[in-house]
Amino acid sequence: MRLPKKPQSKPKKTKDAALLGVGLDNQDEEETRLTKGENYLLVGGSKQTHEIMQETAVRVNEQLEKKGKRLADLEPEEFRDVMSEAVEKTGRG
Repeated sequence: MRLPKKPQSKPKKTKDAALLGVGLDNQDEEETRLTKGENYLLVGGSKQTHEIMQETAVRVNEQLEKKGKRLADLEPEEFRDVMSEAVEKTGRG
């Protein structure tokens, strides 16, 4: 006698998110800038633009750590607030 198979529960999918920064003002074209960090990937841009993107991404991660949240956990409004605060803290917003 065969027992009926138990329905397999689907593994819960975890949400994932990352910031993607793309700098389009690379005038020196001698090198392609690429920076990968926790929650972000930054590509291109002039040296100054790339540094601004790096600083902003680091500040976003600081805000997330302070809130005890992951990027994927943020609601759109909360994401907007985190980004705004990060940009303000760079002094360029």
